[in-house]
Parts: sequence; C-alpha cells; structure tokens
Amino acid sequence: MSDHARTRLTGLISVATALRLITVAGLAVDARVHFRLAPAYDGIKSSTVSQGDLFRIEAVAAVIAALAILVLGKPIVALAAASVAGGGLVALLVYRYFDVGSLGPLPPMYEPAWYPDKTHTAWAQAIATVAALGFAALAIRRTRREGRR
Repeated sequence: MSDHARTRLTGLISVATALRLITVAGLAVDARVHFRLAPAYDGIKSSTVSQGDLFRIEAVAAVIAALAILVLGKPIVALAAASVAGGGLVALLVYRYFDVGSLGPLPPMYEPAWYPDKTHTAWAQAIATVAALGFAALAIRRTRREGRR
C-alpha cells in the first residue's frame, strides 16, 4: 500500500471513529432525556401503554443502539442506530405539529410546545441519525474497496 493510500485510509478510519462517537453521544442524550421525563408522562395512557412507557422503550433502544455501535461498529448496526434516533425524531416532530389522537394501542401524545429537553432531544436525535448514516456509508465504502483488492 502506498503512503498516500495509507494516509487516506487512516483519515477515513478517523472520520469513521468520530462519526461513531457522535452517534453514541446523540443516543446517550436521547436516552438520558427520555429516562428522566418518563415518570412525568405516565399519566398519559391508553388501555395498553402509557407515554412514559414509550419514553422508557425509546431510552432503552437508544442505550442498546449506542452500545452496539460502540462495540460492534458494523454498518448494519449503524443503520439500526439511525433507525432508533431517526424514528424518535420523526415521532417527536409528528406529535409536536399534528394532533393525530390515539393510534391503535398508542395514547394521544400531541404536545404543541417546544421546551429545552424536547429541543435537546430533537437535536441529539437528528445529529445521531446523520452521524450513524455517515458512518454506515463510510463503512460500506471501505468494505467495498477492501473487497476489490
């Protein structure tokens, strides 16, 4: 391998590592906020589940995704992490801007306000989604390049 190719590969590895760590940090913020807010949302419930329960599920999914991308660092894991963060962001935005009422077993979760925890979570989820997708793209690109050799 030439020095130029080695330098370029090292740069890609550094960028990939940074993207993994950014994803983990975003998911950690997501989990922390959802765990902390869950008790306040236990009163909003359907016959099946409360919004607090859904917050805890989101928090656990974020912790699992963060640990998986940190430990495994595979493209498929990064796509799963992007799904957790991106899915949480979509839910946050839908329930912020649209009153969809109860959906199946889900309680009505319309909340037309922004407050610091919601804003922090939205940013963390957006950043984690983009970073996870970036990492997945780099990892797939690196795998394809190595496969050609």
